[in-house]
Amino acid sequence: MRVGGKMAAKSIGWRRGISTCSCLFERVKQTENEIVQMFRLGSPKDDTPYFGNRSPIRKNSSARALDERFIRILKIFKWGPDAEKALEVLKLKLDHRLVREVLQVDVEVNVKVQFFKWAGKRRNFEHDSTTYMALIRCLEEAGLVGGMWKIIQEMVKSPCAIGPADLSEIVRILGRAKMVNKALSVFYQIKNRKCKPTAGTYNSIILMLMQEGHHEKVHELYNEMCNEGNCFPDTVTYSALISSFGKLGRDDSAIRLFDEMKENGLYPTAKIYTTLLGIYFKLGKVEKALGLVQEMKDTGCALTVYTYTEMIKGLGAAGRVEEAYSVFLNMLNDGCKPDVVLINNVINILGKGERLADAIKLFEGMESWSCTPNVVTYNTIIKALFESKAPVSEITLWYEKMKTSGVSPSSYTYSILIDGLCKKNSLEKALLMLEEMDEKGFPPCPAAYCSLINSLCRAKRYDAAHELFQELKENCGSSSARVYAVMIKHFGKCGRLSEAVDLFNEMKRLGCIPDVYAYNALMSGMVRAGMTDEAQSLLRTMEENGCTPDLNSHNIILNGLARTGGPQRAMEMFTKMKNSKMKLDAVSYNTLLGCLSRAGMFEEAAKLMKEMNLHGFEYDHVTYSSILEAVGKVDEDCKLAAL
Repeated sequence: MRVGGKMAAKSIGWRRGISTCSCLFERVKQTENEIVQMFRLGSPKDDTPYFGNRSPIRKNSSARALDERFIRILKIFKWGPDAEKALEVLKLKLDHRLVREVLQVDVEVNVKVQFFKWAGKRRNFEHDSTTYMALIRCLEEAGLVGGMWKIIQEMVKSPCAIGPADLSEIVRILGRAKMVNKALSVFYQIKNRKCKPTAGTYNSIILMLMQEGHHEKVHELYNEMCNEGNCFPDTVTYSALISSFGKLGRDDSAIRLFDEMKENGLYPTAKIYTTLLGIYFKLGKVEKALGLVQEMKDTGCALTVYTYTEMIKGLGAAGRVEEAYSVFLNMLNDGCKPDVVLINNVINILGKGERLADAIKLFEGMESWSCTPNVVTYNTIIKALFESKAPVSEITLWYEKMKTSGVSPSSYTYSILIDGLCKKNSLEKALLMLEEMDEKGFPPCPAAYCSLINSLCRAKRYDAAHELFQELKENCGSSSARVYAVMIKHFGKCGRLSEAVDLFNEMKRLGCIPDVYAYNALMSGMVRAGMTDEAQSLLRTMEENGCTPDLNSHNIILNGLARTGGPQRAMEMFTKMKNSKMKLDAVSYNTLLGCLSRAGMFEEAAKLMKEMNLHGFEYDHVTYSSILEAVGKVDEDCKLAAL
């Protein structure tokens, strides 16, 4: 038997897994004496442990050798009586350090859990926060969220002390597991019974709430933190709060916190400055935003690629294309390396600023900055090509280049191409692109269908447009309000008003709430059919249903009254529009001007023309010519009458 035990010990040295050595299956049946023999230390003459063909282990690492032997038994026999006996034989003292070390061993997580539970039942031993946290980390790594939550609950209920650092880590772990409510529950349980949170603890829970989009709760935690008396917000806290308020659209609160932070002697980070920069640009306070950039430089806070991106994007949105491009060039001179997001923004701004050549040059230089164009880059270039009236052949080449480079088109790519081709009257190519989009497995895109339906209707291919519309409904369950609006508009234009009304009622029945475009489309069809009173009634219904009419809504009614209601009703509508503080446009003025000229009310028309001049609007040339012709006829009639 002893010989068999020694041979088995050698087998352990030779083999890595129980499945590769049949004799190891018999180990489970061995006596206690054999297990002891397996872990027996060398004789006094030679106290260096020796395992089969392995090299002798140095005396000063004998403690490590004992650990390895225990690890070996855990891997072979898992947790059970053999492992317990090994603890005794190896004289391993059960303490917190040993528990932590065992939990770090590369064995099945179930073995660790069993060992942890066994250790917790030993006399004179209680788990502390370090052992609990070690197991919690193991369970998180193994993805055993349910088991992890049970151990956290057990830890909270246990008498062990929990420090702010452990509380912060628990919050972060639960946050990563998307268990926000549970994290909040644990936070308050531990806070009220065991631990006084620090700024770092509050920061952990605030950051978790931010990442999960619970921005409103962030401010509540901030107030609670301030009321602690000895726990003051730091830079991380302010950064989270300012970012949250920015995302909630509470810009004034974000700016106030920024000022408060500086008053408290804290220095804003580049991230905080960048957040404020975006807020100022959003509010249209361009100079204030640029002043903030100068403040960053004055205080020695280095501008990051994110800061430059926000500045370039903001200047571009303000129409200051040259300044935006100069910022980009200055960034390169300052040695800040651009990323693909920043370059995409610059290309977009250059494209909108009709500087296509510069946009393409920038695209071609991306490789020199180790930036690989992505689908957004190509989409931006393709969109800019359409806007610059580039030929379809050139746009097609860029699309092919995109696919050749290994960048897969997105749903938005197809939407850009279909819309652009429709606007270029390349209807058949647009339909082919829709077919390719479908073959690629993309779901129907309402924007793309909208463009195609609109183009088909313009080409008077109403049945084809309606067929495409029905296809979209079948694939999506219900179509978007905008696509309904397009169909309603064109049915109204071609005199099929009853079908337009049916579609309007259908969208309401299917739960697709009509938007301002759908209402305007139906009102336009009604006016075209001479049903101005019905259109005006629909305008009131629209307001009652909570859909706010836009200027176009009122211009449609004004046009109907100008054509069928006579000049008096048209003038009343025009006056009502002005009194509502609505900003009228050239269409409003020209509609009324045409009505007055047709009614021979030249004095009123002349007054309106002066008012138009004051507001910088141009006359409709046809209407103006009609007025001059009418005035000329009146003068001739007056001369004849005088004779």
